[in-house]
Amino acid sequence: MTDTPPDRLSSNPRSPFFEQAHLERGIGIRFKGVERKDVEEYCRSEGWIRVALGKKVDRHGQPLTLKLSGEVEAWFEKPAEGDAGEGDEA
Repeated sequence: MTDTPPDRLSSNPRSPFFEQAHLERGIGIRFKGVERKDVEEYCRSEGWIRVALGKKVDRHGQPLTLKLSGEVEAWFEKPAEGDAGEGDEA
């Protein structure tokens, strides 16, 4: 696994952009210069994020989302498993 998050990622298991391995490492998102914790999906190349619209749900029980456009930065919050402990050899 690389240290660069994917260009597009979703936290919804129904989405084709859902990747559990990436989500387990934790993804940090900065949108328009402000760090956000409520992002459901993002796309860096197209410059947008999706956030839940309160507690509202559609007729299938899925949360309603709002698409916001702007500059998106993403990073992993935890290092890859192979990177942990490098340089700590005794």
